[in-house]
Amino acid sequence: MIETSGAVASPFHGGELAVQERLGVKKKVARFGERGIRPFMPDQHREFVEELPFVFVASLDGEGQPWASMVWGLPGFVTTPDATTLKVAGNMAAGDPLSRNVVAGAPVGVLGIELETRRRNRVNGTVVDRNSDGFTVHVTQSFGNCQKYIQVRHAKYRRDPAARAGAVPRLEGEHLSADARRIVSAADTFFIASRSAHPAEGAHGEGVDVSHRGGLPGFAALADDGPATVITFPDYVGNFLFNTLGNIQTDPQVGLLFVDFDHGSLLSLVGRAEIIWDGPEVSAVAGAQRLVRVTLRSGVLMDDALPFSFSEPSFAPQFRLG
Repeated sequence: MIETSGAVASPFHGGELAVQERLGVKKKVARFGERGIRPFMPDQHREFVEELPFVFVASLDGEGQPWASMVWGLPGFVTTPDATTLKVAGNMAAGDPLSRNVVAGAPVGVLGIELETRRRNRVNGTVVDRNSDGFTVHVTQSFGNCQKYIQVRHAKYRRDPAARAGAVPRLEGEHLSADARRIVSAADTFFIASRSAHPAEGAHGEGVDVSHRGGLPGFAALADDGPATVITFPDYVGNFLFNTLGNIQTDPQVGLLFVDFDHGSLLSLVGRAEIIWDGPEVSAVAGAQRLVRVTLRSGVLMDDALPFSFSEPSFAPQFRLG
């Protein structure tokens, strides 16, 4: 059944609506959804994404597992021929599952984020074409996100973005390697891919998403004393859309992408998430409204993959002390 607010179909799927209802924001968010979530890209969103040197992409593998990936190129590698078409003709790391996952008919999520300005916009849709130059997405949702929790970084090219570089990708298992643990422990930023119950449908909020998460270094806490490595991170006050939590509510599979801004490596992990809604564990983490705990299954570490070097971060205002 399609959820509605007044005469307008809701852009949120059942999991998102359930979380919004649980946390008492459903009516408030419905008004934003009707105005701010569109089935096309506004001109300012189109101009924004076409100027970016990289974007983040969520995709599903053959088992329906979400993966988060990064695609890059010279500005202009993303184009928008019209308001419902987005073309990505960029480069990705050797070994990134995205190269296998992006096929015609596949749902994808795209996040355009400009770290220098903390601006970000999101696009969800379906791949309508894949060729040697990249892939084309038919847009079903487009909306902006707030600037909270984004650390400012400036990127510059250190090599040709089209040049393949980096070592042979290394597979990660249920327990992370020492190098992967170092990346996670030092991270102040990562990206999470998640899916709704019926992502192939594409309408009424169904699909896959990729979202940004930020915090002070170490905010993604590691535990390795069980059958698999577990990553636990706080869910801070956000825009109340609860796209990621709503997806987890309906399907616990997630993908995590950690960018090693110091060394240019990418760490892509997958696992199953659970939401810790309240209790002493939540209270023990400053600013946390909830916690998300991910039990890892596998992943891939792509060393020296990125053509960029990044400046030291200027932390988001929410994390500045004193």
